[in-house]
Amino acid sequence: MAAAKTERLMNLLIMLLVQRGYVTKDRIRDVLYPASSDEAFEKMFERDKEELRSLGVPIELGSIDPLFEDEQGYRISPEQFALPPISLTADEAAVIGLATRVWEHASMAEATSEAVRKLTAAGVEVDVSALEIASPRLSAEEGSFDTFLQATQDRSEVEFGYRTSRGADATTRHLQPWGVARYAGRWYAVGHDTDRAGTRIFRLSRVVGDARIVSEPGAFEVPEGTDVRAIARTLAPAPPTGRVTLLVRRGAGHALRRTAEEVEYAVAGPDGTTDWDRLVLTRLPYDLAGEVLAHGVDAYVEEPLELRRQVVDRLRAVVAR
Repeated sequence: MAAAKTERLMNLLIMLLVQRGYVTKDRIRDVLYPASSDEAFEKMFERDKEELRSLGVPIELGSIDPLFEDEQGYRISPEQFALPPISLTADEAAVIGLATRVWEHASMAEATSEAVRKLTAAGVEVDVSALEIASPRLSAEEGSFDTFLQATQDRSEVEFGYRTSRGADATTRHLQPWGVARYAGRWYAVGHDTDRAGTRIFRLSRVVGDARIVSEPGAFEVPEGTDVRAIARTLAPAPPTGRVTLLVRRGAGHALRRTAEEVEYAVAGPDGTTDWDRLVLTRLPYDLAGEVLAHGVDAYVEEPLELRRQVVDRLRAVVAR
């Protein structure tokens, strides 16, 4: 189920982040996957690791004891995961404020507290100060996001107006949401469309007006084995491809640097100084414009021009709000 998977990913992130050393696979299994068979654990653990890495979480594999290199473990290095100190103007802070709505949502704060409580109960020593660097850079600017997220958690039906890409008029739709997934830089709700009697996916940015919860909690069950992200991948646009050139200020842009194919140091930047490095990326995240915006004034798009226009358009949209 989507909720169980989210909790499992949160627990794994926190467990690897709050401990100072490497954690063995056996220890991870005992605490986070206690009821799983050997085969199920291996599949879930590998899938969970890759999903966290795809979100930019640097999971490291290393030796538990330097004298016995055959005993391996996992950790998330706070130094690699953390961002450097950032100074923001008032306008820049407003942009970042919009981009952190998901993390600040009360349900996310509650999920974090629950994960720490479970790990502590299992005997895991946790350093909660390490969680200060764990705020993700996921934007959820769609006004209907909170409603669909709540309905997913409560298993409640949602009624909403929806405008497709082919029509100008919105129609009323009813959905039993199985989950909310982010793919190709956009948020989607996936579930059973009771009007069409079938599985459907809805792009949240096309929801018109306010979405409403119209049933009591527990009104439906999610089909066993449902993979919301897999459904989203089959229907959403393909991930971007190509070559992108960015200018990133020295000492900034660590997440971008980790995926760069080429780096040219001390080049002239948009402010006329040589405190910039030129990065060439060919492995592109689904929302590269969002990645650039997350670095504020420390990142600048050189090529392609279309990506630069996307960044500018989104900044203008934020100012217009």
